[in-house]
Amino acid sequence: MFDWLFVEAFALWGSVTTWLEIAGFALAVLMVIGNIHEKLWAWPLAITSSLLYFALFWRSKLYGDAALQILFIMLALWGWWQWWYGKQADGAALPVNTLTQRNMLKMIAACALLWPITGLFLKFFTDTDVPWWDAFPTAVSLVAQFLLARKYLENWLAWTAVNTVSIGLFAYKGLWLTVILYMLFIAMSVVGWQAWRQRLRTAA
Repeated sequence: MFDWLFVEAFALWGSVTTWLEIAGFALAVLMVIGNIHEKLWAWPLAITSSLLYFALFWRSKLYGDAALQILFIMLALWGWWQWWYGKQADGAALPVNTLTQRNMLKMIAACALLWPITGLFLKFFTDTDVPWWDAFPTAVSLVAQFLLARKYLENWLAWTAVNTVSIGLFAYKGLWLTVILYMLFIAMSVVGWQAWRQRLRTAA
């Protein structure tokens, strides 16, 4: 039924680009646009895009990134709920906010802990040839997704780190359309940072 997704659409710099990668690319761009504007419809797009990228990354032996897509789906369901029904401690609707210095240190510590744990798992329990490079975006993306779901401004900084490393990883695997996507993600993260920071200033 879905065999057409794995059919070659075109070749890009010597590597096959499938309809699966094209569909994931388009949905992911729309998802980030929705995130920038705090739109609820961004979350179902995130779920669908993650399903497509799970299949793409698994075929490319990027098991960390593939597993990450399943976690993304679960976090997207939670994030969708947070944006729809999430409240502050005082019961007010969830606004764009920023991390305290203490919570920022907690997020950095979480990244520092998750990266080696993920890398060791991929090294010893999968046949990936890039366990540490695959582990970094996997680990930091989990933190970034949590920050996004709770509308913390710093999610855009975390995504920028993820996207920068991912560009090299996907270039190594010949996923050139996805490389272009992650370059766009970096630019969109800058736009998202500026847009959310402006909302913070307006609300102050």
